[in-house]
Amino acid sequence: MHLTPRERERLLLAAAADLARRRLARGARIGATEAVALVSDEICEMAWDGVPLAEIIARARAVVAPSSLLPGVPGLVPVLEVEALFPWGSTLVHVDAPFGGEDEVLSRGVAGGRPPALGDTERPGAILPAPGSVELAAGATRRSVVLRNTGRRDVWISSHYPLDQVNPAVEADGPVARCRLDLPAGEALLLGAGECLAVVVVELAP
Repeated sequence: MHLTPRERERLLLAAAADLARRRLARGARIGATEAVALVSDEICEMAWDGVPLAEIIARARAVVAPSSLLPGVPGLVPVLEVEALFPWGSTLVHVDAPFGGEDEVLSRGVAGGRPPALGDTERPGAILPAPGSVELAAGATRRSVVLRNTGRRDVWISSHYPLDQVNPAVEADGPVARCRLDLPAGEALLLGAGECLAVVVVELAP
């Protein structure tokens, strides 16, 4: 069997996750490596099934109960990131505090004799958003078009994919050259077989 590096990595992750499940099944606690593998495996499978990103992030935090972890694991893994394959393509799934909230991590750290966790403003590389909202593609020309899927299969169109390069079964009732869907980065539109949808498109910058 010839496997790509990504396929080999996915199988290794699944094997480590299976080890975690077997240890949990017999009542043993698991360490950071097994816990990360288990949550990552669940994320990949939910993505494969097309579960919405926000739901995956919420469910990922409930995969492993804090009582099933060895001491110190939540503090070792403050963030978990997985490049998961969704039906429309790969998306980076970012999960903050996958094994407990900041208060729990802090209390465990103090009890274990470790220094308290850094605050948000002290963490290297921390993102500190300014108040208010940011307009996406500010000043870009937008217009409405109707997309029709003339094929027999569903078609996913990701946010920044050029509409004039999508599946040939997708037809538009107006010009879509140098246009993309007016969606935030990472989102996608599902166009079912035979379905018509009115969408807003954004002209790409020259």
